[in-house]
Amino acid sequence: MTVHHRHRYTAHHLAFVIQAILFVSTGISIGQSTTPNSHTADTQSDKPQEGGQAPATGGANTGGAHPAVLDAEKRPITAGGFVKSGPIIFQDIAAKAGLTSWTHTMGTPEKNFIIETNGSGVGLIDYDNDGWLDIYLVNGSTYDAMSGKATPPHAALFHNNHDGTFTDVAANAHVTNDRWGIGVAIADYDNDGWPDIYVSNFGKNRLYHNNHDGTFTDVAEKAGVTLGNWSTGATWGDYDGDGRLDLFVPGYVHYDIANQPGSGGKDVSYSFCQFRGEKVMCGPRGLKGEPDHLFHNNGDGTFTDVSEKAGVSDKNGYYGFASVFVDVNNDGKPDLLVANDSTPNYLYLNKGDGTFEDASYASGYALNENGRETASMGIAIGDYRNNGLLDIYNTTFSDDYNPLYRNDGDGNFTDISYQMGIAEPTIPFLGWGAAFLDFDNDGWKDLIVANGHVYPQVDHTTWGTTWAQRPLLFRNIDGKKFDLEPAVEGTALAALYVGRGMAVGDLFNDGKLDVVINSLDHPPGLLRNVSADNHHWIELKLVGGPKSPRDAIGSTVYLTAGGKKQRGDVISGGSFASTHDPRIHFGLGDAAIIDSVEVHWPSGAKEKFAITKVDQIVNLTEGKGAKI
Repeated sequence: MTVHHRHRYTAHHLAFVIQAILFVSTGISIGQSTTPNSHTADTQSDKPQEGGQAPATGGANTGGAHPAVLDAEKRPITAGGFVKSGPIIFQDIAAKAGLTSWTHTMGTPEKNFIIETNGSGVGLIDYDNDGWLDIYLVNGSTYDAMSGKATPPHAALFHNNHDGTFTDVAANAHVTNDRWGIGVAIADYDNDGWPDIYVSNFGKNRLYHNNHDGTFTDVAEKAGVTLGNWSTGATWGDYDGDGRLDLFVPGYVHYDIANQPGSGGKDVSYSFCQFRGEKVMCGPRGLKGEPDHLFHNNGDGTFTDVSEKAGVSDKNGYYGFASVFVDVNNDGKPDLLVANDSTPNYLYLNKGDGTFEDASYASGYALNENGRETASMGIAIGDYRNNGLLDIYNTTFSDDYNPLYRNDGDGNFTDISYQMGIAEPTIPFLGWGAAFLDFDNDGWKDLIVANGHVYPQVDHTTWGTTWAQRPLLFRNIDGKKFDLEPAVEGTALAALYVGRGMAVGDLFNDGKLDVVINSLDHPPGLLRNVSADNHHWIELKLVGGPKSPRDAIGSTVYLTAGGKKQRGDVISGGSFASTHDPRIHFGLGDAAIIDSVEVHWPSGAKEKFAITKVDQIVNLTEGKGAKI
């Protein structure tokens, strides 16, 4: 069945249509700034050439160079703008927790090539089913390690010791990866009740099957999901409703590490290797995109590539970074979002017959409100208005704003970032991982973003951006606007990270959501939530029945309390190459009574559960509630 959209023939949407035609046929976009740069900004000059427009020689896809934003001490706002006092929300306890014994490594410090710059993800997983979240941190690699001349950097699996500390057990668990690691997607793909780990790499990917004894076995070869070039942020979801989780793996750039694209080389034009006149690494523009892949779960430990048949193979060759299976049009079937770097985003609506409709342009999600593609890095999904519709937030390159797409129903979205007051603050920042989270448990979903640049050279310029950058936290004000929380000196919001992957979850089972940031070439950040609020909360761990995935990925929960009806979804993937806490968290404000909890399971079943006590973690099993 074809899904019919409410086409909104505004100037923006007409631009979308023209944009689609032009981009597919020529690779040139309307509204693109006119620069020979890999991602963004005016690289030749801050002024257009004669005639008002510079030649569209590069893959610039943002609004052009912006003036530097400096704080009172003349520091770029990305590494400044701190205040002496204010609400203390997060403290970085990574050192105290034992996480700084591990360091991420990717390529060389100079970052001469794009393969060295994109960093890696983080996955929150209760791998031993003890009720406490553990942390999986993907690592990169080095050229010497890839050629066998050096020991490869290891991924980390930090076991939660239940006392505020963590111990790296990756070697004993056999999940060190030892490849050029990018992303991690956590899910129980074989419905045995134990979470497994999919690691996407440059090179062959890994599927670590949980052995139930604290160890894992890489079964990717047998399963048929290794691929072999450059995979990024994967997602799990049961797209065909057979009760088994399928796997979508976006591809970034088709890359040859033995013949890397250098400035002035035969493989890429010099114009694609500049940023505001500075020589930088080349790409992704000018490089060949890597296809996307959808793997159907056969139920016997193997998967079949159904990308072409399902209509999600990325024939345009876009640069996929992040993806997530989630139901955006409330028809009970998981749809598919793909955030693409420097190219239009994909929104595929699930038709229910094993195929998807490409609604990227018709939905309004392909481009931003100016009709431009963005350098999309990460995806956050959440119902920030508490109206039952999932909204989408994408992170982008510096010199562009991060778009917030309001869900208007029926698979239609409107970019409302400027109206919500959250566009301007993000422009100097280069965003990666992102998440909706209710950090103060007031019943409204807030927004957090991990930031960090890809060009080390920016620290030696006057452009107003920096290599290491502070996170951004926006407080949701009754679903009507977001306010940027102040970066108080000495707290994690005033700490600098070369942020990449980011995952959110309740690491200490105290009802407050914490944040883990995988920082390029640095130890990770563990942002413990120390907010002073005393609001109530509830967390729900869902267990699917025989016709649903066992870990209930694809479930939607509606909770009513204190006059609000909130929505939460169980997803695997999103952010940037990361996976959040699989438990659904709801802040309840001052409400001490939960009026109703309604679960829509992937099987199609709907149940109500009675929860009489707040401030606890509750398991909900399909078939054990009251059917609706």
